Amino acid sequence: MFDSVLVANRGEIAVRVIRTLRALGVRSIAVYSDADAAARHVRDADLAVRLGPAPAAASYLSIERILEAAERTGAQAVHPGYGFLSENAAFARACAQAGLVFIGPPAAAMEAMGDKIRAKATVAAAGVPVLPGSGADAGCDEAALAAAAAAIGYPVLLKPSAGGGGKGLRVVHCAWELPEAIAAARREARSAFSDDTLLVERLLTTPRHIEIQVLADAHGAAVHLGERECSLQRRHQKIVEEAPSVLLDAASSARMGACAVAVAHAVGYTGVGTVEFLVPAQTPDQFFFLEMNTRLQVEHPVTELVSGLDLVEWQLRVAAGEPLGFTQSELRIEGHAIEARIYAEDPARGFLPTAGRVLRVREPAGPGVRVDSGLAAGDTVSSNYDPLLAKVIAHGGDRDTALRRLDAALAQTSILGLGTNVAFLRSLLAEDDVRAGSLDTGLVARRFPPAVFPLRPGTDPPEDVLAAVGLRALLTLEPTGPVVDPFALPGGWRLGEGAWTRWLVQTSEHDPIDVRTRGRAAAAEIVIGGGAPIRACACWDGEDLVVTLDQITRRYTCAAEGAAVWLGRDGHSWEFLTPAPLDAAPRPAQHPEPDADGAVRAPMPGTVTVVDVAEGQQVTAGARLLVLEAMKMEHVLTAPVGGVVRELRAHPGGIVERGTVLVVVDP
Repeated sequence: MFDSVLVANRGEIAVRVIRTLRALGVRSIAVYSDADAAARHVRDADLAVRLGPAPAAASYLSIERILEAAERTGAQAVHPGYGFLSENAAFARACAQAGLVFIGPPAAAMEAMGDKIRAKATVAAAGVPVLPGSGADAGCDEAALAAAAAAIGYPVLLKPSAGGGGKGLRVVHCAWELPEAIAAARREARSAFSDDTLLVERLLTTPRHIEIQVLADAHGAAVHLGERECSLQRRHQKIVEEAPSVLLDAASSARMGACAVAVAHAVGYTGVGTVEFLVPAQTPDQFFFLEMNTRLQVEHPVTELVSGLDLVEWQLRVAAGEPLGFTQSELRIEGHAIEARIYAEDPARGFLPTAGRVLRVREPAGPGVRVDSGLAAGDTVSSNYDPLLAKVIAHGGDRDTALRRLDAALAQTSILGLGTNVAFLRSLLAEDDVRAGSLDTGLVARRFPPAVFPLRPGTDPPEDVLAAVGLRALLTLEPTGPVVDPFALPGGWRLGEGAWTRWLVQTSEHDPIDVRTRGRAAAAEIVIGGGAPIRACACWDGEDLVVTLDQITRRYTCAAEGAAVWLGRDGHSWEFLTPAPLDAAPRPAQHPEPDADGAVRAPMPGTVTVVDVAEGQQVTAGARLLVLEAMKMEHVLTAPVGGVVRELRAHPGGIVERGTVLVVVDP
């Protein structure tokens, strides 16, 4: 085993790898950008080395700087995690030339599977079924891509040959959509993978996404560790995964597993890898090769929980030259495991990325519950990196038990300071089709189209949350010691009864709501809007706010920064402007959306990649104005009204913050 390993990654996967290194007694070396100087993976490691500025190209994607960090710290091996350089064959070769062990497959295997065009040809030669699509001759030529799409028949899927994670994928329904889709896919692929080669494949409209975990040593042995169901996705990216799949019986699982092992043998694979398949919903006995991920997968914990193996440990052991020491027949899958990915994103706005400073984190605990997280209070989530924050995984003797445990764990989870998808995940898990295991890759888009998931813009927060905000404000004004002057109490003091204090409770997206309180927080009356008075009481329990409203007691996580107050309950979180007492005037929304007067603001922090208009140009409502890239995904901003572009404040390459006015269209 190695004495020291450099972890060339960040966030939750870096923390995860460091955990296994610590368990094995191996010294861990973290690397970080300026944006991550105080990050959790830096604190958890034995040593940490600065790479450079926040942009990934100058830090986590810099082979030169990572090798220099390894040399300075005496690392023997490099673990790449996933993303960044994890599937970069040039990095694997550079490690070998520097005398470092790359904890991953051989560079030749990475090249064979990293290029999707070449990968399809390789696995087809090994007898694995593949989807009809373009070949190597269509990689860079728009005319060839168009000809291949016409031959396959629309709809088709346009995808980068390099990389993964759903980045650069475009669904094309007809020929006239193809040129713009090619241009957008090339831009996104270039940004994410530095390679804009594309291919086109037949689109399976409602398939299931099932993958097989493989493990191979350097002595010719290879096994599979069963399948994972990854059909619950949004924008071509997975959000919930489970093992095993309810779709496959033992024979189907063994057949798919044998194909995955054949793929590993075909490319001389060693270490941990994943072979992904699409299964048509109409013909579940068929499956088609999608791609091979030549690295550890985000969803590897579900396989660890049902197999009992630590996959990071086996990556290390295989890289150190150890044989597997067990055969396929000796492996057992026990119980069921389900993982939910927590992202910095806003489900109510088409899963747009969010950003901000993390004010408070509460992670769940309980039987069968595991959390893989790189998050801590005080961290700043920016648009420089992938929006994945953490993963909550639950294991049980059967699927129903795992589902219940996962939902309960998500209800305990609270991240305050920025928007996340935790509440959305609970809503998704409660869907009848999800509970029944009737899944496909289009289910999320059908059940939760943009602006359907609550709280959608224009929907007021629940009454109990509004009451909690008012009572919290009351608590902050109450004296901490004995009352000497009754006139100093909130609301003043009157003979016979207390006076009402009026609070204007406002989120960043809604009109102010009138909340009135009377008495002290320990025994108060409260009125929400024009409703009737309700008896209430509130007190602090550590950092949590405990509120009893109409004889029902609830607990809220709380955090405040500047004018913002955050409350969390049952996986939901709400941001409020600091309640204004008495008759203060309503305050404007903190982060307004595109205005009726034609001002278009950035919905998230990001980089402007394309500007399609010029000042003085006439546009129609819905016309594309510019493209904003955030977290390696492109977001098109359109004209909210028809009119003339009077102000253009954006330019290609410009970095903007959320809420920045980019374009003004005169109606």
